[in-house]
Amino acid sequence: MWNSSRSEVDPFIVMDVMEAAHAAEAAGRDIVHMEVGQPGTAAPAAARAALARAMETDSLGYTGGLGLPALRKRIAQMYGDWYNVDLDWNRVVITPGSSGAFILAFSALFDSGDRVGIGAPGYPSYRQILKALGMTPVDLPSAPENRLQPVPADFADMDLNGLLVASPANPTGTMLDYDAMEALMQGAYAHGASFISDEIYHGIEYEAKAVTALQVSDECYVINSFSKYFSMTGWRCGWMVVPEDQVRIVERLAQNMFICSPHASQIVALHAMDCEDELEANMAVYRRNRQLMLDGLPKAGFTKIAPPDGAFFIYADVSDLTDDSRAFAAEILEKAGVAVTPGLDFDPVRGGGTLRFSYARETAQIEEGLARLQRFMAQRGA
Repeated sequence: MWNSSRSEVDPFIVMDVMEAAHAAEAAGRDIVHMEVGQPGTAAPAAARAALARAMETDSLGYTGGLGLPALRKRIAQMYGDWYNVDLDWNRVVITPGSSGAFILAFSALFDSGDRVGIGAPGYPSYRQILKALGMTPVDLPSAPENRLQPVPADFADMDLNGLLVASPANPTGTMLDYDAMEALMQGAYAHGASFISDEIYHGIEYEAKAVTALQVSDECYVINSFSKYFSMTGWRCGWMVVPEDQVRIVERLAQNMFICSPHASQIVALHAMDCEDELEANMAVYRRNRQLMLDGLPKAGFTKIAPPDGAFFIYADVSDLTDDSRAFAAEILEKAGVAVTPGLDFDPVRGGGTLRFSYARETAQIEEGLARLQRFMAQRGA
């Protein structure tokens, strides 16, 4: 059977690592998961209880293509609470996770062959979704002195139709402050390029609140999700904020591509936003785990790391240990029983010398994982 050239996308390596870890567990091994950026907690209890009640009285059929009005209004309220942004709720689009939002955004903004700049290292699915839609991802290799975030000089001489940034970023956890966000937006506008801000890790911040692109300008697409801060990865519910003149364009695409985001997930999301105590308890775990990682990874021999501003990842330079991060990650899984992500997922050129460690799981797992890494590295260096 013939396959399209669009289908020739690279694998999402972290998912391959997760499958290998699950296979090892099925064979009886105990594995510590530091690979997937997934909270170890469930969706908030009160939100799940609200869904249980709704299932007794509601058929949970299709919602409108833009999502439940109550959820869209609640998200708009959150922008006022978190960022002091007065957001018209009619600009909020509920999507099947952030992945659905990327498909809608890329489809609405770009034609086949259009060039979209993305920071490297960066979330690998940006690149693969763009390829699958017939667009051209353009890696913008970011510099350590810029905290592995793109700056306008990185694309000053490029012909781009769009720029996609992430703050806090995956895999680095670094954030853009207001001035950096504004500079990138102005750099994109100077090219006549559309600007997309991935803000999926907002809420998971440590020393400063993340800046939303909406604090700078309304002329952008902002993508977020209930997956991370709200612990709802498997529920597949996200959202996108678009300019007023883009709403109907996105709505038509959403109606045809997805019909709507899952109704049940939207109910959980609506009520999850009021579960502040439970969500902040999760944040206390991330803060503890972050400090454990910053203390423990250097003791294991992973010394080239930087404190993340947000999210729950440590991106480590291991170029003094390997130039094949995929083989190194496989060795760590086999010999230490710890699943970690090769940097090749995030940076096809330089990622052979980097690893990403996730600390989203419960603290006991992080402590055990660090102990195993320390033993493994001691034996490897012997």
